[in-house]
Amino acid sequence: MFKPLSALLGLFARDIGIDLGTATTLVMVHGQGIVINEPSVVAIDKTTRRPLAFGAEAKEMVGRTPGNIVAIRPLRDGVISDFDVTERMLRYFIQKVNDRARWFNPSPRVVVGIPSGCTEVEKRAVRDATLSAGAREAYLVEEPMAAAIGAGLPVSESVGSMVVDMGGGTTEVAVVSLGGIVVSRSIRVAGDEMDEEIIQYARQKYNLLIGERMAERTKIAIGSAYPLPEEQTITIRGRNLITGLPEATEVSSIEIREALSGPVDIVVDAVRATLDETPPELVADLMEQGIVLAGGSSQLQGLAERLSDECHMRVYRADDPVTCVVRGAGAIVEDLARYSKVLASTQRDTISQARRAQA
Repeated sequence: MFKPLSALLGLFARDIGIDLGTATTLVMVHGQGIVINEPSVVAIDKTTRRPLAFGAEAKEMVGRTPGNIVAIRPLRDGVISDFDVTERMLRYFIQKVNDRARWFNPSPRVVVGIPSGCTEVEKRAVRDATLSAGAREAYLVEEPMAAAIGAGLPVSESVGSMVVDMGGGTTEVAVVSLGGIVVSRSIRVAGDEMDEEIIQYARQKYNLLIGERMAERTKIAIGSAYPLPEEQTITIRGRNLITGLPEATEVSSIEIREALSGPVDIVVDAVRATLDETPPELVADLMEQGIVLAGGSSQLQGLAERLSDECHMRVYRADDPVTCVVRGAGAIVEDLARYSKVLASTQRDTISQARRAQA
């Protein structure tokens, strides 16, 4: 007796998990680990709309392209802002990991992480883009749940766990228990907002116009959310808005902490508001387990200490926080039967399931 076609294809397909981030896209292949970690940037020809480069190669072009070439980020605040370009970027990444040299190579099943605050329209956009990019089946999982699984938290047990996933476009705060999200909050304030605050600070205080890459470099080097044991300085370079000439200025970590205070305060408020809505029994669990930080922007210096001070409980950063979501998505695609409850569904999925049940 033959196995169902999907099971047969599953023996050969390289199923993948994707963290489709605003700033970075990571791809994990079943049996191989993380094979892609590249910026979510596409360089396109403005005249023909033809993609010229993807990922790291495209990011190198940001701010350095001639008039007919533009380097864009097709995702904003964790959701798709340009469907066609996102589809092409996904197709590029999926084809890059799907080895076409083998004699039989079916399309993969794909699990994609999405912000917990996504609307039905935004969920369908991600799902449709993934299917159009060449996936055999597309599943969605909310990023805080994927991050919790990737961080090794006991999401299926009757124990409360809390994760704060800070990416480029969104910060996801969630309390999970028994394979579901009990309380969650999604805010569109994260790494990108921090970069923008540094740009505005340099403009207002020093009349210096700096680019996104310089702002990001400054944030990574000396940005902090809590006083550092030893304050640091860095030289930022840009164009003086008064003279129009290039200029370099030295700034301290104290100044950058002041610049970042707005976004950091919003994140702290979101964590406190989530705790305020959490059932008392789960709060007791969280006091024992602590709060886990995941995502690239969670690496901001002093963030764990600031949250610990504000929330009066232990806060710690997950091992390799940047890859938590993609590792969680990879674990789900490896065992869909076990993790079926954690997958996010769209209304279309619900309708199709109902029709199959009636048939």
